[in-house]
Amino acid sequence: MGFKMSCIKLIFLVSLLPILAGCSGTEVASGSSGGSSGLINITSVEFTSRTSTCSSYVGSYYSNVTDVNNGSSFTGYLNISTSSDGSSCTFSSNGIPNHSFNDGDSSFATDVSEVSQTFTVPLGPSDASTEADLSLDVDDGVFLNGAKLDLLPAACYGVGSEPLGYEKTGCNDDDTPWRYDPMYSGNDFSTDTHNAHSQPDGAYHYHGNPLAMFDNSSPTVASPLIGYAADGYPIFGPYIDDSGSIREVVSGYTLKTGSRVSQSGEGAFPGGSYDGTFRDDYEFTNAGDLDECNGMEVDGVYGYYVTNAFPWVLNCFKGDVQSSFNK
Repeated sequence: MGFKMSCIKLIFLVSLLPILAGCSGTEVASGSSGGSSGLINITSVEFTSRTSTCSSYVGSYYSNVTDVNNGSSFTGYLNISTSSDGSSCTFSSNGIPNHSFNDGDSSFATDVSEVSQTFTVPLGPSDASTEADLSLDVDDGVFLNGAKLDLLPAACYGVGSEPLGYEKTGCNDDDTPWRYDPMYSGNDFSTDTHNAHSQPDGAYHYHGNPLAMFDNSSPTVASPLIGYAADGYPIFGPYIDDSGSIREVVSGYTLKTGSRVSQSGEGAFPGGSYDGTFRDDYEFTNAGDLDECNGMEVDGVYGYYVTNAFPWVLNCFKGDVQSSFNK
């Protein structure tokens, strides 16, 4: 008792997650096998591999974690498999991360629930003819712990039924100006210590650095691969090897200076100075290591990089967005 999953549901899920021969040697993490019908336990493990090919992470995994503020327990499940023709990888999970969550100063507005989700990414992604903007209609990525990345909030200044300056819902047009940035410290989006919270349906999702997934304290090597964006390109943590020196990668975005300028299509004009409250407060200046999508090529592999500054993970898609990420 106490777990959010009944025995019947557990048996059903395990039947959907076949145990693949040799998966105990996976590069996904240093978890232990067994404990849940042979699935690999990745509870609270840190990921270490930089291998970019998704087939390297094929396997079936589980974790036992806690909703800290609610005191309830969850079992997370993730299965990673390849297609019969070897052209793609599919991630199937119940959306629960491999670490405890909802441990912030305030509880999530909606309790976390298991949400079945399946994402497929190409084994060899390639650039699209044009870069695609982030969209409210698309989940932005899936991580190797089974939880997803969904960067844009449906919250813009002057849109919705909440008091002005406290809007949290109702902004469903991708092009509406003055969209709040959930990562700004002055915005109260009730995220936990992992820069994540729940959606109205209970789905747990990240808005920024998923801190528990890799070494953030004193890394001596470049950060690992931690997931895949909706176009199939890999997502890496924030530390890179710069000619033998391990340092944080630098975003190419800069906070604008001066006073905000009114924009066409705004629900209202917030005024004030650019301070990071809104995504529109930033502009790409090519001031760092990364391109406009927040990615770069390292050792022949293009990938997006977590940054501890805007845009946090990615800001556009370099490749073709896969339909399985459509909401």
